[in-house]
Amino acid sequence: MEKADDTGDDGTAEQQVDFGRTAQDYARHRAGFPPALAERLTSYRIGAAGQKILDLGTGTGSLARLLAARGATVTGLDPAPSLLAEAARLDREAGVAVTYTVGTAERTGLPDAAFDVITAGQCWHWFRAGEAAAEARRLLRPGGRIVIAHFDWLPLPGGVVARTEELIRAHNPAWAMGGGTGLYPRWLTDLRVAGFGGVETFSFDVDVPYSRVDWVGRIRASAGVAASLPPAAVERFSEELTALITSDRMNIPHRVWAVVATR
Repeated sequence: MEKADDTGDDGTAEQQVDFGRTAQDYARHRAGFPPALAERLTSYRIGAAGQKILDLGTGTGSLARLLAARGATVTGLDPAPSLLAEAARLDREAGVAVTYTVGTAERTGLPDAAFDVITAGQCWHWFRAGEAAAEARRLLRPGGRIVIAHFDWLPLPGGVVARTEELIRAHNPAWAMGGGTGLYPRWLTDLRVAGFGGVETFSFDVDVPYSRVDWVGRIRASAGVAASLPPAAVERFSEELTALITSDRMNIPHRVWAVVATR
């Protein structure tokens, strides 16, 4: 996502966020969705060879690439050309093909009933949910499915994630996205209101290995740091986070969560 408002739990706009400013760090340091997510989705008949999938808010293509590697025909949509350029580069390195287009989830400009599956990975909170859900329903064929998925770090008490979040808040008091559980019950309501049925959710936890350099880069690429702070402030933050981390190798706890619904 390129430009969006960071929103608090009450849905109010808090801060202007531009992920286009973080494209290289985003591509280099952010861990993508694990293959286990695609494996779980096969039980919902999602990701089959030849299936036409649209990935909203694709960013650097993490979820799009995962499904394309299983043989699906995937289109990735995002408002940030710089992120799509990084996505295409990562696709070439992975040996997969995804078609990318610039656009927004609320107004894609794509034809009615053109897709078997709509996905949205780590991005639904940036959308105007009612408009995005209605657009997804328009784009899906009858019986088609939508997947909203997240892959979130877990700020367990005393852990490096919790200390990292404290540092983000110290540098950026407007940041309101900390303390998460990786669960998003509001998205279920968004889908039901838009007319989707057969709503189901699942989640599982994984530990993701990070080096000190990669963790600093991953946090620098987050909404609360380089996507919203000026360069000098980002540099100061990076120096303090590097000093805070005592180990060069860490296992960072994450939660994968997804909701699946049917048109």
